[in-house]
Amino acid sequence: MNTRLPTSSPASADADLETAHDIPSPEAMAMIERLITFDTTSRDSNLGLIEWARDHLENLGARTRLTYDATGAKANLFATLGEGSKPGMILSGHTDTVPVDGQEWKTDPFMPTIVDGRLYARGSADMKGFLGVALHRAPVFLDAINAGRLDAPIHYSLSYDEEIGCIGVRGLLADLEAIGLVAAGCIVGEPTSMQPIIAHKGTHRFRCHVHGREAHSSYTTHGVNAIEYAAKLVVFIRDLADRLAATEVRDFGFNVPYSTLSTGVIHGGIAANVIPKECKVQFDMRTLPSASAEALYAEITDYARKLEADMKKEDAAGRIEMTWESSTDGLAASENDAIVQLARKLSRHDETGKVSYGTEAGLFQQIGIPTVICGPGDIAQAHGPDEFVALEQLAQCERFMDRLALGA
Repeated sequence: MNTRLPTSSPASADADLETAHDIPSPEAMAMIERLITFDTTSRDSNLGLIEWARDHLENLGARTRLTYDATGAKANLFATLGEGSKPGMILSGHTDTVPVDGQEWKTDPFMPTIVDGRLYARGSADMKGFLGVALHRAPVFLDAINAGRLDAPIHYSLSYDEEIGCIGVRGLLADLEAIGLVAAGCIVGEPTSMQPIIAHKGTHRFRCHVHGREAHSSYTTHGVNAIEYAAKLVVFIRDLADRLAATEVRDFGFNVPYSTLSTGVIHGGIAANVIPKECKVQFDMRTLPSASAEALYAEITDYARKLEADMKKEDAAGRIEMTWESSTDGLAASENDAIVQLARKLSRHDETGKVSYGTEAGLFQQIGIPTVICGPGDIAQAHGPDEFVALEQLAQCERFMDRLALGA
């Protein structure tokens, strides 16, 4: 990039932070840009970025640990910077991004571009902006620990495959449980406009595979129409979603204040004049922290069993296979939690919020680590073409990190 930004250095006092420029330092920008140039689309390897971040932290004396997926092509990084008499704070983010296929970008999505105070690139908001600032501030954290301003280490958690079901971080968390790591808390840097987020919905994905019997379409009684039975299940799930929208106890902290279900993908049939033998459908469920995903799924599978019984009346081979593909717990922190109070202090945001999208935060909370979500950028800018993060947001994130280093 050719864009030049004013030089700034880590602040030594909080007053300095309050008068800081509303743009990030050139050094932080360079780190963010370096991360963006690694194409870490979920379908591809993230090892280039992970190994580069590992080397950066190891050069500062950090203790690092990699956990790989089954293929060895992807890995999580967990690193601990410094020592301390108290449990440390985890700065957490995923390294993978969604694809850019079919999107009409005005700029190269993997070449960071600054226009009108915004940094455009895939992953700029979700969530390499946060990771870049956090990694850039590692020397500041280390100096604060060595000088005694921080009496706890700083941990870094970088995961793979968050975008396709929070897959990678599960192995990382299993590792942390196995080694008995105790952490004071975790800050997940998803884009929240630097507002502390205390709750998000659970994300659950399931699918059905309907097996019918092929026949000529002029002999409908000779076949079992897999699409039609799948359609009945789709309608049942829509009716269940409508019931939740009408009767579930509201949580107005969320922009959609009730649990939701939707049908996302359907495949079936080979021709209009052939009774379809197969139909596959994928569903999405987003549950309030107070809702039971298991109970809702049980209603769906009970209805699928009834449909299957009707199919078998037409042909004994008819069947419906239900598969719960993934589940990510929701986050439910309290306004009074120490981690939430810390995030409010560091971000200078008095108001907290709740979001409907899923993150890895609920999984950290599930293993007993107090967790809050707070990071630069707006989730509305993520995943689409021309994703961007405002430079002002990145500057706010830098000040957040500097206050953490100051113990403030």
